[in-house]
Amino acid sequence: MAIDEKLASQLRAALGDTKQVREVHMFGGLCFMLNGNMLAACSERGLLVRVGEAAEAKALGKPGAELMVMGGRRMRGYVRVKGTLDGRAVKTWLNLARAFVETLPPKPVGTKRRTRKTTKR
Repeated sequence: MAIDEKLASQLRAALGDTKQVREVHMFGGLCFMLNGNMLAACSERGLLVRVGEAAEAKALGKPGAELMVMGGRRMRGYVRVKGTLDGRAVKTWLNLARAFVETLPPKPVGTKRRTRKTTKR
């Protein structure tokens, strides 16, 4: 899946003053992580924002917003925004996402949850 470079540039510009943000390739696009927690992502499918379950209904009332579904499963607290967004709209969505993500505890950089493979005998 391809990254929407224009949207990625808008996200970078809107997050330019935030030092704790890093970019990670995942979900077939480019994710923006704040203190180790996913804040937003962009791909050719549009903008994905993490707003939390409490703000989900408010977010879904905005133009272009829809429930995030991945692999047939609904991702609670995440909203996909389709359509063309200008810089102002991107900032508005990021503000909503930051309001939630900034309440989460920071994750140490470089730590991944690893799962052990189990084999049947």
